[in-house]
Amino acid sequence: MSKWSPEEISKEILKAREVLKDVVHRTPLDLSSTFSRMTGAKVYMKLENLQKTGAFKVRGAYYRIWKIPDEDKPKGVVAASAGNHAQGVAYASSRMGIKATIVMPEVAPIAKINAVRGYGAEVILYGKVYDEADEKAHEIARKTGATYVHPFDDPYIIAGQGTIGAEIEEQLGGAPDVLVIQIGGGGLASGIASWFKSRYGNRVKVIGVEPAYAPKFTESLKVGKPVKVNAMPGLMDGLVTKRPGDLTYDLLSQLLDDIVTVNDVEVSKAIFLLLERAKIVAEGAGAAGLAALLEGKIGNIKDKKVVTIISGGNIDLTRLSKIIEYELVKEERVVRLQGLVPDSPGWLNKVLEVLAKAKFNIIDIKHDRLVPFVEPGWALVEVVAEAPSKEVVDNAIKKLNEIGLPFKLAVLP
Repeated sequence: MSKWSPEEISKEILKAREVLKDVVHRTPLDLSSTFSRMTGAKVYMKLENLQKTGAFKVRGAYYRIWKIPDEDKPKGVVAASAGNHAQGVAYASSRMGIKATIVMPEVAPIAKINAVRGYGAEVILYGKVYDEADEKAHEIARKTGATYVHPFDDPYIIAGQGTIGAEIEEQLGGAPDVLVIQIGGGGLASGIASWFKSRYGNRVKVIGVEPAYAPKFTESLKVGKPVKVNAMPGLMDGLVTKRPGDLTYDLLSQLLDDIVTVNDVEVSKAIFLLLERAKIVAEGAGAAGLAALLEGKIGNIKDKKVVTIISGGNIDLTRLSKIIEYELVKEERVVRLQGLVPDSPGWLNKVLEVLAKAKFNIIDIKHDRLVPFVEPGWALVEVVAEAPSKEVVDNAIKKLNEIGLPFKLAVLP
């Protein structure tokens, strides 16, 4: 693959904007008072979770397929993706009347698999991570003559994603001080960073964010060339690749000012806060940049204009439900109280009276006298409840202890 400079990518972004102007949404750039207050910066979120197909990937996919020579389009396209690139390729192909075959890892979220099929593409499940699915996609392309559409290591893909940068500049009325961009294969970061760095130079700082369990750019930048790392599946499935692309590495090695990693616990918190405070649904990969901001990993950003990309919102509802439950338990807004009460009428009611006065909302109660460590005449009581706050929980336990009922906060499974 021939090298492209950030300036050449920036020129291609202008061409891509013309092609995409009637295809994709011009997504909102939202100034968040909540996250600005939490970080001390002016935090803007580019809401690509509201893009067609629920993620930014449709921009690059459409532009790349549009660039295929007319004589090759009847042979179709093939792509490998954990989900969002798959949907982008499927949507773009359907709109242009081109056959699409998508190879997805076996661990891809079911919501994304169903969405891809919904756009009319053939789905083949293969491998545990993106790289294994990618090998299969190349094999299919060789056998069928279909055009392989790379999810990130392609100048036209990068240019399509880079149209986000042009939109941010228009919406912001100029450049931000800091861009915080999550990195999977690097197409999104390469496009946006090329746009701003070629126009504003070092006045704009670009910070990359990737999963701690797939740090391919972090490790590659240390040794000065693309290297393969051990990558594990996780909440940020859209960012899990084993190796940077050659083109994206070449660009980002020039454009990144720093790179940091985040873990699933940090991203889970960001997803939860986005949902509760901003009413925004984000998938793991989509919230990684915000997670780095909220965890204070970006350095001195006080009073600076900071833009991060909420790059996708295609999250399984079952996974989202687990995240909500996990965060509620972690914040002690859902708790399990465990204690002993005399096994005689009225004592369980005393427990419930204390909790009712404290405005607990009972979810479940277990009253068990058949426990080996409980003496005869006593019963073990467990109450799972929604609690107003940690302080209320502590006060309720204190009140129960004062009336002779030894209760404590137990760990929820």
